[in-house]
Amino acid sequence: MAITAAMVKELRDSTGAGMMDAKKALTETDGNMEAAVDWLRTKGLAKAAKKAGRTAAEGLVAVAVSGGKGIAVEVNSETDFVAKNSDFQKMVQGIADVALTVDDVDALKAADMGGKTVEQTVTDTVAVIGENMSVRRMAVLTGDQVVTYVHNAAAPGMGNIGVLVAMTGDNEAFGRQVAMHIAAANPSALSEADLDPAMVEKEKQVQIDIARESGKPDSVIEKMIVGRMQKYMAEVTLLSQQFVVNPDLTVAAAAAEAGVTITGYVRLEVGDGIEVEKEDFAAEVAKLNS
Repeated sequence: MAITAAMVKELRDSTGAGMMDAKKALTETDGNMEAAVDWLRTKGLAKAAKKAGRTAAEGLVAVAVSGGKGIAVEVNSETDFVAKNSDFQKMVQGIADVALTVDDVDALKAADMGGKTVEQTVTDTVAVIGENMSVRRMAVLTGDQVVTYVHNAAAPGMGNIGVLVAMTGDNEAFGRQVAMHIAAANPSALSEADLDPAMVEKEKQVQIDIARESGKPDSVIEKMIVGRMQKYMAEVTLLSQQFVVNPDLTVAAAAAEAGVTITGYVRLEVGDGIEVEKEDFAAEVAKLNS
């Protein structure tokens, strides 16, 4: 397929690679962006293998707990000004309260909220505030104890990132520290057993290809891969990560010292995975004058 300048720019922005390297990677992979990132990593040319999804959407994530059930719900808006609007925040708080009574986002949209469905309530608020909004997603977590944390709080219980942590054992202060760790470190899964096998296999293949570039014999490469995959697991699984509060301990070891067992977590970030088309300033001015 034809490799466009926009494709090259996107790959450069997501990996930090040079223009010619980005173009060659796309050419070698027939324009497949994800495969091109892996190609650059294999060649040692990707400075940072970032995900292409941009978190440009605005709004709030709200968290709430009742008993052993915690919920996190994302309500999107077009601008961050709306996220600071007291009417919008009041609506989001009401939606979070309703979310405690249901189990998924479809049921949430259809649920009653002051005599109207949540979806109708959002539609009516759009008419008042004059900006598009939507209830995008919801997550539920249950456990003996569920602790919450919001990052960049705009109001109590709602902010840019919402985290729930489920655990056994009574140590809410420690649970909050873990929730803050999750907000910052963004692990992919609780433990190695919870990782997507396809994701693990893909990473292993990338590491094999990188090792083969060194020219070392297969017997040495096998040992290299074992070490590299152990490092990978320590980076992406919560229980194996270095605890931000005490980097000398893993999160699992810190939990053991605190007398708790972490059984699950949820992390929702506003706009995560939503790609918003952006236009440069010159193009915007040209449109205004056309």
